[in-house]
Amino acid sequence: MQAWESSVLSAGSASDWREQLPALVGDAASWSAPLRPIALKVSRGERLSLQDGVALYNHPNLSEVGRLAHCVRTARFGSYAFFNSNVHVNQTNICVLACKFCAFRRSKKADDAYALDVEAYIDDLAQYADHVDEVHSVGGLHPDWDVAHYAELFRASRERFPHVAIKALTAVEIKHLSQLSNISFAETLSQLKAAGLGSLPGGGAEILDDDVRAIICNGKESSSEYLEIHKTAHELGIPTNCTMLFGTVENLEQRLMHMIQLREVNDETSGFQCFVPYPFLPDHSRLPEAQLATGSEILRTIAVSRLMLDSIPHIKAYRMNIGDELAELALQYGADDIDGTVQKESIMHLAGSTTPLDHDRIRLARLISDAGCIPVQRNTTYERFEIFVPPEPKPRRGLKMASP
Repeated sequence: MQAWESSVLSAGSASDWREQLPALVGDAASWSAPLRPIALKVSRGERLSLQDGVALYNHPNLSEVGRLAHCVRTARFGSYAFFNSNVHVNQTNICVLACKFCAFRRSKKADDAYALDVEAYIDDLAQYADHVDEVHSVGGLHPDWDVAHYAELFRASRERFPHVAIKALTAVEIKHLSQLSNISFAETLSQLKAAGLGSLPGGGAEILDDDVRAIICNGKESSSEYLEIHKTAHELGIPTNCTMLFGTVENLEQRLMHMIQLREVNDETSGFQCFVPYPFLPDHSRLPEAQLATGSEILRTIAVSRLMLDSIPHIKAYRMNIGDELAELALQYGADDIDGTVQKESIMHLAGSTTPLDHDRIRLARLISDAGCIPVQRNTTYERFEIFVPPEPKPRRGLKMASP
C-alpha cells in the first residue's frame, strides 16, 4: 500500500493547493453570473467575505455551489478521501447542565444514569482496542470528576493501549475540570496532555453567538471561552477539530460569523485540523423551535464551509449524524473526510441518528469509492496516511455439477 506522512500543521494538504485553483476553477464564463465574482476570488486564492457566504447560501443552484467547493477540495487533496479506525466511549451521561438540544444528558439520580470508572472504561475500550487506533471520548459534566480523575483515566489508557490515540473532551468539559480543580485552562490541558491526551474533538461549539447559546445551551462556555480553550490547546501543541451545530435557532449570518471566527483563530494558531458541521437531530430532545436542516441544506453548508474556511485543512461529512448516503454525496460538495469506523456511539443515536455502527474499513472504503474518491486511512492527527486497498475476496468453491 502507498503510505506517506505530513506535518500536523499541513495535515496532508498539498503544499501548492492555491496554485492549482485557477486550472480547477477554469474560465469565469463557465460560472453563472451571480456566482462568477466568487469563483474569481476562489481562483485567485482570495478570502471570501460574510457577504460572499450569504450569496453562496442564497444561490439557487446548489450543484454549482458544490462544484466550486469541490474545486477547492480537489486542489487540497486530489481524489483522496479520509477515514480512520476509531471507537467512541462516552464515559458518563451524568451532567450538571441541561442543554435544550441534548438527548444524552441525565441527572445523577436518573435510572439510566451511568459513569464508567477507570477500570470500567478500560474494560469497555478493551473490546475494541485490537481493531482501532483512536478512542473518542466525550461525555457529561460529572460533578465529582476533576482533572486528577481524567489524568488517571488517560494514563491508564495509554499504558494499557499505547497504540490507541486519545481524542477527548470538549471545551466545556475542559472548563468544568478547570473550575473543579481551581486551575487555569492552560494548566488543565497541560496535565491532561502529560497523561496522554493527544487531541480535542472540538464538539460543543454549537453556534459561536452568545444570543443563540443563551437559548440552546445556557450555562455552557461562552463563545469567547470556546475559542480561548482551543487557542490554548493549540499553543500547547494539542491539535483540535472544531464543529458547528446548525438548524436550531440561528440565522445564516450567525452561521457564517461562526465560520469566520474559527478561521481567524486558525490564522493565529494553525491548530484546527478539521471542521465538522452537523445538523440538529430533533428526535427525543427538547428544542421544538428548531428550524431543522434539509438534505440540500446540509450539503450546502458543507460546501459553504469548504469555501469559507481557507485556513482549516479538512471538512468532515460526519456520517454518524448525516448518514452514509449524504456523507457519500458530500464528498462531491467539498468534504474530504467521513470520520471513522466508530464501532459504538451514544450521543447522536439517542438524538435520533440511525446510521449503522458496525462499519468496518472495507465498507467505509466502498462508500468512498462509490463517491468517486480514493479511500485513505489516516491517523487521528492527520500525520500518517495510507491508501486503503481492500483484500481480495476469497474465491467461492462451487459444487461440481452431476454429469447427465
